[in-house]
Amino acid sequence: MADDPKPLPSVPQSVLELSAFNPVARDNPHPLLQSLQAGCPVMRDEGAKVWVLSRYKDIRDTVNDRSFVRHPLNADPESITARLVDPERDRRTSILFLDDPDHARIRQPLAKAFYARINKMRPEIEAMVDKVIDAAPATGAFDLMEQVAVPVPVLVIARILGVDEAMLANFRQWSEDVILGLNPVRTPEENARMLSGGTALDAYFAELMQARRKAPKDDLVTDMVQLQASGEAKIQDDEVCLNLQALLVGGNLTTTDLIGNGIWLLLTHPEQAAALRANPDLAAQAVEEVLRYEAPVQVTSRIVEKDRTVAGCPMQKSQPVFMSLAAANRDPDVFEAPQAFDITKKRPSHIAFGGGPHICIGAPLARIEARHAFLKLLARYPNLRLPEQDLVWRTLPFFRGLEKLVVEG
Repeated sequence: MADDPKPLPSVPQSVLELSAFNPVARDNPHPLLQSLQAGCPVMRDEGAKVWVLSRYKDIRDTVNDRSFVRHPLNADPESITARLVDPERDRRTSILFLDDPDHARIRQPLAKAFYARINKMRPEIEAMVDKVIDAAPATGAFDLMEQVAVPVPVLVIARILGVDEAMLANFRQWSEDVILGLNPVRTPEENARMLSGGTALDAYFAELMQARRKAPKDDLVTDMVQLQASGEAKIQDDEVCLNLQALLVGGNLTTTDLIGNGIWLLLTHPEQAAALRANPDLAAQAVEEVLRYEAPVQVTSRIVEKDRTVAGCPMQKSQPVFMSLAAANRDPDVFEAPQAFDITKKRPSHIAFGGGPHICIGAPLARIEARHAFLKLLARYPNLRLPEQDLVWRTLPFFRGLEKLVVEG
């Protein structure tokens, strides 16, 4: 079902105008992104000292180009990218921002162990999704975010890692605190929360690693310490701790938003929910269409390593390049009827997970969780609907997700 055509707003002038800091973009960023893509697909934001790309081809080429770098310490010190880190404290980072050769040294064994564990645990992962949804109210109104979308990813990643279920509430809070590190304009209070959450997670994972060395269990932390012991993973303990945190940042809040955004879209497009109920084989395609249409992560970035031309424009060393994944995924040069949400249409590949060596490490797990959650929710609640409500979208810039989503079963 296509959205009603409306006049587009004027072309945005800054990257923050496109973020959740702008109430208009927080409510619906897509008209602004359409204007940017049509009117200024390669934009220079002098205030933030960044470039902004919005065309699919430009973004795909850039994320796949290994000559760009990621670590914010390589960015123009006056740019908002440089504000992501403290240059005195944050020289070591996770694979989210690490560059080669360290990025490959850490990511390759971590990804190998992580994907093997996901494949092994798939039935258990789906059973955990079932357990959470079965515990939600059988009838009446409830907050889908609180009852389903929030608990599913934290329960799953905690079990994969080997975290004690008694620690789940702390684990969720720490991970929400750590994700504030992806906000380049943090308040002092948010900075304190980020540091506190990171310190708590470091201590917890360090203790868990020592425990698994003494008494191995069937979990990812055991896998990693065993890879260390065998010499297959040349990773220090603090690097393991830091990158287990990266798994949280990469897959916790974002998977919550994937589930929430997906159910919101299916219920606001009832013909699509009906199509999925009638043909459960569409579930995988439904997840891809949710990711294309309303991706949890709206922006990714790279940093120009040396003076060069990018997307037809001359750019200078150290200049950050912000890329709107949300705009790219509705590029009319690539997607037919891009403003229509249609799970029955086989579309070209989206880039909601980024690309290249930094493609989202948690993508396979997010797909499993969302696919099963959509099918289970629609099966358990044949009359699932959205009551009248004012939607409140998350204020974390460059992410897209609902604070609350009341549904009636």
